[in-house]
Amino acid sequence: MGSMLQIFLMFMGTYVYMEAVYHLGCFGFVGFQPIIAVPVWIAWSALASFLMGFLRKKSNKIIFWFCMAAVYLTFASQLVYMKIFRQPLLVSAIVNTGKDALTNYWREALTGILHAFVYLLLLAVPLVAAGLLLRFRKIRLKSHTSRERIENGALLAGGLILYILVLVGGYFGNTLYYEDYGGFYDPEGVITRYGVAPSVLRDFLGGSFPEKADDLGTYADVPAYVPMDVSGGDVSGSDAVSDGDAIVEEPLDTSPNVLPIDFAGLTASADSDTIGKIAEYTQSMTPTNRNEYTGMFEGYNLIYLTAEGFSPYAVDENLTPTLYKLVHSGFVFDEFYVPLWSTSTSDGEYTNCTGLIPDQMHSMKRSKDNAMPFTLPAFFSLEGVNSYAFHDNSLSYYDRNLSHPNLGYNFMASKLGDLEESEWGGQVFAMEHANYWPASDLDMMKATMPLYVNDDRFHVYYMTVSGHMNYNFSGNKMSGIHKEEVADLPYSEEGCAYIACNIELDRALEYMIEELDRAGKLENTVICLSADHYPYAMEVANLEELAGRPLDGTLDIYRNNLILWNSEMETVEVTKPASSVDILPTLLNLFGFEYDSRLYAGRDILSDSAPLVIFKDRSFITDRVIYNNKSKETIWREGYEEDEEYFAAIQSQVKGLYNYSANILNNDYYRYVEESLPEEYHSRVDPAWTAPKPPAPSPSVEEDTEPDGENGGEEAPPVG
Repeated sequence: MGSMLQIFLMFMGTYVYMEAVYHLGCFGFVGFQPIIAVPVWIAWSALASFLMGFLRKKSNKIIFWFCMAAVYLTFASQLVYMKIFRQPLLVSAIVNTGKDALTNYWREALTGILHAFVYLLLLAVPLVAAGLLLRFRKIRLKSHTSRERIENGALLAGGLILYILVLVGGYFGNTLYYEDYGGFYDPEGVITRYGVAPSVLRDFLGGSFPEKADDLGTYADVPAYVPMDVSGGDVSGSDAVSDGDAIVEEPLDTSPNVLPIDFAGLTASADSDTIGKIAEYTQSMTPTNRNEYTGMFEGYNLIYLTAEGFSPYAVDENLTPTLYKLVHSGFVFDEFYVPLWSTSTSDGEYTNCTGLIPDQMHSMKRSKDNAMPFTLPAFFSLEGVNSYAFHDNSLSYYDRNLSHPNLGYNFMASKLGDLEESEWGGQVFAMEHANYWPASDLDMMKATMPLYVNDDRFHVYYMTVSGHMNYNFSGNKMSGIHKEEVADLPYSEEGCAYIACNIELDRALEYMIEELDRAGKLENTVICLSADHYPYAMEVANLEELAGRPLDGTLDIYRNNLILWNSEMETVEVTKPASSVDILPTLLNLFGFEYDSRLYAGRDILSDSAPLVIFKDRSFITDRVIYNNKSKETIWREGYEEDEEYFAAIQSQVKGLYNYSANILNNDYYRYVEESLPEEYHSRVDPAWTAPKPPAPSPSVEEDTEPDGENGGEEAPPVG
């Protein structure tokens, strides 16, 4: 057998074997589709052989081991990253947050390596086999003959041509695999169905596939939604006013929530045809209507929290009584979901703060140079209200020091990160035990509430961190603090540690409510809390232990609580399916802001709009059907029969809203929209804000023993 063919077959066998080990280690016996993988294996194996075709044995040996090591490191890094973050490792994560990941996430990396250790050893088998084959001269690394070089070139070209033909055929054949791989590209779905090699190649190819603007089309309407079931609260459907002794019922205003956008002028002034396509899609959307809850909280304060790793399993009547009270009063959402996006925490924040679906990765970071005039701070600014944002960790991570002020927030954090103190020191608040990992949400409340609680009105956003992984009693400071409180729970250590660290979030909310009450602001303040993602770092078996039901492979794993609470309101139960992308439009309507509901992917949950919950892989949930794209399972709810036309309309909506959100972000669409509006609708956000000097913390009672890292262990960038 010739040298070229030996090397080619060695690498082909290595790819096939490592794909099998990776797939088994990460996904078990879930089906694998080799249609895209085979041409990629052929091309990459031929390339490795080609590189060794022109040099002498010693040089070829160096190249051989370099290629084998590169293949091993590719599969090993993907395996460890998937074990930790349930996401593939993508180039953008390495580029955007690689430095922070290397310097601050050694705990998570070590845990991932330990969990994947057996599979990492199995991945090394081809390297051992290659060494033995070389040792006993079963493989020759000599320079190739002219014929071998021609054959090698033919294999390389053949692999690339076959790859292109598979994609072109998939594109024109409107196949599912092209939709997954090229048209939509869900990295987790790609690496699950088609393998590591095709996923890595697709990641490097990036934007070489058809532009998303070409796929916008028009918004697909679906049959009208039957109004939700509610209990409690004022749902009379009209406003009563007194006329002498008579009560006159004024008709409820159910006009659409829209702004006077000059679409003709917007399109005419746009720099590209793409803006025109996005504008056409906006106009085709059905706006949501005002309803009995419109303006319910007009003139109120708002405290909005994105809670790190929060889930219903953190809520216990005795251990977390404040969370329990807030979850079971106010607006109670019976079917609420928090999807896991590609950059978990940051994309979760992006969804909560913008009402848009993230585009691939780092959407919040990428939005920092865009105009963002339709966020909560922008609307509050029109009423002269200051908006603050606080995070009990690094100022710089995910470029929050740039993205959050761009949203309109006066942003402060408990640490600088890698920023210069001379420039950014004024944006750091003094927090007791700032170097604990995770940090204390209670400490953050104590340090920050004096900055705003005495304002006439305020809007405050918190990104918490006490609920951060890893969930154990040795490396998680918040879990360790509350270890005794969960000692008698009948759960695994990981489950107990998860509940324990969320006790600190509960104490923070308790303190917040007490301080609001002390300042006379509680009655006029709304508290809203949603997760960034479910605690995906937990072993699924331990998460199921807390849930008391199977979660693996189901959309139920994303089911969560949404807190939307005011101390004076009656409890209102909402049975309508909803998700985190719906929070912003819901708040805008409740606070009586004049906004355009067509500028968001989410919808006001309390309106009569048809519900639509969208997940990262284009799975979806409505009031009629549940569709899991990963398993291809479709479940029609009780009372509804299979309806292909309805199902197709929902699929079209899902695809359109994904692409709409991506185009808003990637084309700075809001800048054009704001310019097309009358002056009175333009944001009043003041970029010249200077952080006030926070009060000095009281002396620490407990010695700060945690290591002082730049970022203290902020979440690594789940990529995928």
